[in-house]
Amino acid sequence: MRFLRGSKVYSVFTGACPVCHKESMYVEKNPYKLKYTLRMRSVCCSCKTRYKIEPSFFFGAMYVSYPVGLVFAGTAFILAYWGLGFGLIPSYIAIVLVMVLSLPVILRLSRNIWINFFMRYKSKNNGA
Repeated sequence: MRFLRGSKVYSVFTGACPVCHKESMYVEKNPYKLKYTLRMRSVCCSCKTRYKIEPSFFFGAMYVSYPVGLVFAGTAFILAYWGLGFGLIPSYIAIVLVMVLSLPVILRLSRNIWINFFMRYKSKNNGA
């Protein structure tokens, strides 16, 4: 993914600082360590960017998590129903399983997308 450095895609999929792309915004890189799934650093150590722009900033990520969840659910349905030939009930069960198992990833992706709406990459950051 290093070849994408400097793009929003890099920051969204890696959870890197949206301004400098030098460090992860999250305390723990593994989203499946549930205690730390949404625990974020307050500022970037490299460029001093504050991640929480205002109180309750990441509530907006809820609006992003809905379409992200739809992509995961739609993919699960297509693979289960048409790809594997399951019936409707087993396909529904597959959707539920995929949604439950991918919840930590969906939460992080939503936050990453949300913060990237408001910040952009600066290739030569002068400490601000």
